[in-house]
Amino acid sequence: QVQLVESGGGLVQPGGSLRLSCAASGNIFMINAMGWYRQAPGKRRELVATIIRGGSTNYADSVKGRFTISRDNAENVVYLQMNSLKPEDTAVYYCNAEITYYSGSLHENNYWGQGTQVTVSS
Repeated sequence: QVQLVESGGGLVQPGGSLRLSCAASGNIFMINAMGWYRQAPGKRRELVATIIRGGSTNYADSVKGRFTISRDNAENVVYLQMNSLKPEDTAVYYCNAEITYYSGSLHENNYWGQGTQVTVSS
């Protein structure tokens, strides 16, 4: 019913920048919250940043001042601008969304994208 598709990952040098995007599609009534998580090899999946319907944002301490989460509500897209990238930012980044969707009636569910690889290396 609802699908999340991430894009924008790739290989970048330390100090470089990338912008990730996540597009939600389907019978969406409302996107209540969207966020980015990441999982590095041998590590637990961790929260990177979230943005809720009202626009409030939260960031992991490790990315504050370097990453910015934003949204385009008209297109159901969330972005993660990543600046001053470090090797320790290397991970698979996953989009997550809490969505109210329409399927005869309204339903609410949490969705995950397939992930996009970000590699920071010289």
